[in-house]
Amino acid sequence: MLVWLREVELKERMKQQDIEDLRQLIEFLKSHGVSEFDVDRGDLKLRLKFNPPESGPAGLGDLARLLQSAPQNVAQAAAASHGGSVPTAEPAATAETGLHLVRSPIVGTFYGSPSPGAAPFVTPGDHVEKGHVIAIIEAMKLMNEIEADVSGDVVRCLVANGQAIEFGQPLFSIRPA
Repeated sequence: MLVWLREVELKERMKQQDIEDLRQLIEFLKSHGVSEFDVDRGDLKLRLKFNPPESGPAGLGDLARLLQSAPQNVAQAAAASHGGSVPTAEPAATAETGLHLVRSPIVGTFYGSPSPGAAPFVTPGDHVEKGHVIAIIEAMKLMNEIEADVSGDVVRCLVANGQAIEFGQPLFSIRPA
């Protein structure tokens, strides 16, 4: 990993809690094989590059799944990430037999609710009918409604709100009815 600031310089520029949050984020990313991570929020600019993992990089689906179980401050920082390319991999949800994956038809930014602060379109456990709007993907300043392509029960959302997604990336797992 490339380190530009020594720990003494970090302590002078950051609060102790910020340093601890950064350590947690680094350990989280390293433990899950993420090779690059970028955050650019106003006065906060952070870029981490790790040596390539020997067992292969984590996919975006894997990262989204792991963010759901991460500490809140780590999950928020990682969800705000943009840039860097991490190859996609099939999420663990497909290991459960009989689940249908709703995949992204376009590249863009995923939103699980119609507006900030609004209730999500769907949550795990909800029943959806084919054609029911389950998310929005913003692409080139256009909001594209994503509809369920099967009827059934939502098992899991596989991406984080505000996450950049790729074409064909799994968004939801649904148990067909």
